[in-house]
Amino acid sequence: MANSHTEWLQQLKEESLNKQVSFMNNIADRMKRPRVMEKPNHPFKGAPAFWNEFQWELDERITEFTANFHSAGGYVEQMEEMAQVKSFIVDKAQKLGAKYVLMNNEPELTAMKLDDVLTDAHVSVWNNDPEDNWKARSAEADFGIVMADYAAAHSGSVAVLSSKDKGRSVSLLPTVLFVIIPIERLKTRLGEVLINFDQAGRESLPAGIHFISGPSRSADIENDLTIGVHGPGVVYALIVGKPSGGE
Repeated sequence: MANSHTEWLQQLKEESLNKQVSFMNNIADRMKRPRVMEKPNHPFKGAPAFWNEFQWELDERITEFTANFHSAGGYVEQMEEMAQVKSFIVDKAQKLGAKYVLMNNEPELTAMKLDDVLTDAHVSVWNNDPEDNWKARSAEADFGIVMADYAAAHSGSVAVLSSKDKGRSVSLLPTVLFVIIPIERLKTRLGEVLINFDQAGRESLPAGIHFISGPSRSADIENDLTIGVHGPGVVYALIVGKPSGGE
């Protein structure tokens, strides 16, 4: 019988450790081999060399990204210049009757001047009025428009970083999301994206790093799939640039 609270806790700890030893010894006996008492040697760290060296040519990156993004329920369009992106978004807004369009505060997006052509919709730029409730505006938006910071063909993923000019809500809350991917940002492997954050260091990490691989998908315990519960129900990845000018 323990005489103090400290002794009682120590007694419980010893009993627990003894049970662990007995449990592991029993497993070793059943496997008819001695217990491994030292941690195994792991001479390799990170991805193997063959994977770090694995690369697709630009045309194949586009093909593989498109196939993988499609398989997750997303849409992919390839365009040569931002003028085509503008026309595409305007066409979708007119066909779908979009009334509120929200985009991140990035030069490539504001240069499209969507407010000049979408006369039947209200076009806003994230955080251009510090007094407004931008999370609420995002939830009300029919369209969200963002630039991809990176994209990985092998996983069909797009990476979008957040900051004061790039709201995470713009890619998470609107009904339809348009992610514009400059062709030079489309890489083969996800590791080519992640290494940038390692090299930058913890102090330089953005407020948020969001990987998007199609529309929001959620299933309950009976595996009934529902689209758009935790994010946009429709996602367009718009690859912009000329393949002949790729790496």
